Amino acid sequence: MKEFLRVVTPGQIYEMLSSFPRVGSTWVRLEESLDRVLFEEVVSPEDLPPAARATMDGYAVRAEDTFGATDALPSYLQVAGRVEMGKMPDFELKPGQAASIPTGGFLPSGADAVVMVEYTSDAGPAGIEVSRPVTVGENVLARGADVSRGEVVLRPGRRIRPQDIGLLAGIGRVDLCVYNRPKVAIASSGNEVVPVDRTPLPGEIRDTNSYTVGALARSAGAEVVPMGIVPDEASALREAVETALDRTDVAVLSGGSSVGERDLVSQVVSSMPGCRLLAHGIAVRPGQPTLVAEIRGKAFFGLPGHPVSAMVVAQVFLVPFLRYLQGEPLVAGLSGRRIDAVLATSIPSVPGREEYVRVRVVERNGTLWAEPVFGRSSMLSSMTRSDGLVRVPIHAEGLAGGERVEVVLF
Repeated sequence: MKEFLRVVTPGQIYEMLSSFPRVGSTWVRLEESLDRVLFEEVVSPEDLPPAARATMDGYAVRAEDTFGATDALPSYLQVAGRVEMGKMPDFELKPGQAASIPTGGFLPSGADAVVMVEYTSDAGPAGIEVSRPVTVGENVLARGADVSRGEVVLRPGRRIRPQDIGLLAGIGRVDLCVYNRPKVAIASSGNEVVPVDRTPLPGEIRDTNSYTVGALARSAGAEVVPMGIVPDEASALREAVETALDRTDVAVLSGGSSVGERDLVSQVVSSMPGCRLLAHGIAVRPGQPTLVAEIRGKAFFGLPGHPVSAMVVAQVFLVPFLRYLQGEPLVAGLSGRRIDAVLATSIPSVPGREEYVRVRVVERNGTLWAEPVFGRSSMLSSMTRSDGLVRVPIHAEGLAGGERVEVVLF
């Protein structure tokens, strides 16, 4: 049996992946920017709001005119006008005057506060009584309080969210410079692998890895280029990898589970011009027989053939790398919502490798429990029966039942 050529730790893999150049940039319209990663620094060209606005229905007033007002001794103010939505008031409040104003209306000149309508009452055809005092700025959104002119509102590397789009619309941006979506070629190798629409003969299996790994790549914001199934032949593998690298930014090939097939992939890849083998084995379980290389400045991932191993490696290494290529920081490990739970049973492990254990999360008597879902790495159903993964650190001998653990949810 041949040994792996270069087994590295997860930390070493992340360090090497961080040396790859990021993809280029493009301009997209604001409405198409959701979940894209910002390439430029966005500076507001104006104040938002452009003038003081009311945050409540009521009356715009000079705050000092309401000082001392009570239910028993209200302040009397003359109504000088009415603020209309969408228009700047063309009048000025003088001492002792007020103006009715809707939520969002711009304050007239001279006003510095808004009295809620609940604390006012009519006092004749052109007057009101105010029963509660207000302070300067009360119930008012000042000019530039949301965003001021010249302020940096979004920085490069930020993945655009719906609220970001709303803010950008508020300052008048109609398009944005964002990172390109990295193109990822995904293929499966193995003479026993057949398309999903074909009934497998004895000894054959359907191609699941292309679909699971492809879905994970899309979830990271990448554009997937399916490359189909590649036979276990050196010439076919070389042609597939070369074509993938010509067409995309990252090539991903999931191979067979035998050492011979794995060696064939490594032999083909390492013999290609401009190849630098980064890892031929990673100290992680499941997924140790993973190959990572740099070929002509682009990344190649040779994933294990077992579905669970391929999926875990893609989640732990490929997804963070694809996010990094788009301008985000390279964050090691799994991405996803994290919860604390109590481990239901002990998990044995071997020091020297980082282990990811499938767990199901259940609630009993108000406590969340993480129940390990054991199964071979060829059993994809063990992933569908799980809610997330628990990481066993590389130097740990396992985790004890009853201790609190962090579950990264799928």
